[in-house]
Amino acid sequence: MKMWSGRFRQPLDADFERWQRSFEFDRRLLRQELAASRAHAGALKNAGVLSSSELIAILQGLDQIAGKATSSPAFLDDNEAEDVHHFVEKQLVALIGDTGYKLHSGRSRNEQIATDLRLYVRAAINQMQVDLADFLGIILDRAEQAGSSAMPAYTHLQRAEPVLVGHWLLAYVEMFLRDAGRLADCRKRLNFSPLGSGAVAGATLALDRRAMAEELGFDAPTANSIDATSDRDFILEFVGALSVLAVHLSRWAEEMILFSSQEYGFIRLPEAYSTGSSAMPQKMNPDLLELTRGKAARIIGDSTALLITVKGLPLAYNKDLQETQQPLFDASGTIFSLLPLVSGWMKAVEFNSDRMQEAAQSGFMNAWAGATYLVRRGVPFRLAHEQIGKAVQTCIESNCELADLPLQDLRLLNPAFDQDFYSSLSLQAVLNIHDVPGGTAPSRVRQAITDARKKVASMQEEVHAHA
Repeated sequence: MKMWSGRFRQPLDADFERWQRSFEFDRRLLRQELAASRAHAGALKNAGVLSSSELIAILQGLDQIAGKATSSPAFLDDNEAEDVHHFVEKQLVALIGDTGYKLHSGRSRNEQIATDLRLYVRAAINQMQVDLADFLGIILDRAEQAGSSAMPAYTHLQRAEPVLVGHWLLAYVEMFLRDAGRLADCRKRLNFSPLGSGAVAGATLALDRRAMAEELGFDAPTANSIDATSDRDFILEFVGALSVLAVHLSRWAEEMILFSSQEYGFIRLPEAYSTGSSAMPQKMNPDLLELTRGKAARIIGDSTALLITVKGLPLAYNKDLQETQQPLFDASGTIFSLLPLVSGWMKAVEFNSDRMQEAAQSGFMNAWAGATYLVRRGVPFRLAHEQIGKAVQTCIESNCELADLPLQDLRLLNPAFDQDFYSSLSLQAVLNIHDVPGGTAPSRVRQAITDARKKVASMQEEVHAHA
């Protein structure tokens, strides 16, 4: 029996009936539906709608449904259930009889799906925070292991200045920490309970909304029944945050692909996460990285689909909102599959430290340090910049590095040059000169790793507090 069939005299068109069902994908909300139903059943008992024995029967029936779903996946193969709400009611009535129909007293599927989705997104955020913390921990381990190893940093994809390998890796730590922060912010805004909102105007029974919210771990009930039943901002925000996370993963993957090429040779691909060519025996292809890059487009597409779905909807609930579920499930499922894999890749990759170190000491990446040398001797920076630029041009014509220019040639540009100029150009000196918070000086990088570990530990503590 349909949950709404009393008004109708003709059966649904068979093709339409199959087409409009959502149980095929919203059955993944069963755990959330059962949790919300338990809270609602308790509120019905307190409101005098259910007797103690009826409450016990309903709760036991809901537990049986959960048990069957866990023990037998085929239990969820239901060709008649319209959605997860209909499925639970059908199964409950089959288990405990007509008392099962009482569970729907005073509530609407509009508030049920709004509640289920908030519970789903909240649980997804909790798990993603755990996975992100694992990934961040691995990056920080690799940054610490890199020690004093240096590499070129790039702007415009041209060599710019040498940095510690750990400093480069910490740039990704900052990206992913921001992603974790966005997810945490989203969790705070979504953590309000729609239960008791009814179809649009609020429940028709005196239900204790605050008690239901507390039982489900929400901070409070939602403030407006119209908004509560039609709000999908938390999904837009969540998948939007996932799209930014996916972009960061894509940028990370792109750089690793570049650095694994023979032209760079900075990293060696882990065989466990690579494939070969069916035609060229020598090839090792960065498939995990390329798929990570490709998956970002998919998640961005999910975010775009969600925005377009809700952009023209009047208040309150409209069936269009059913279309917000699949992009949500796709985006979250994609990230769930990605994070453990990129963590495994990051743990297994090998850095070619010798190649990186060699590259960090050529290409005039010490030019700014050279200009700084002059600045410290009272030369205005703009003039120092020009004079070092001329020195670089001389080196290019002579096929040498700045440290190879004779002192007399340098003094023709500016008499402030002295013998100690050459020591200021060494790799260690160039790294040390960036001795500011956030800079690549070794002491600053060591402190940054320590600070980042504290942030990751704080993330983990917050997740455990919500568990």
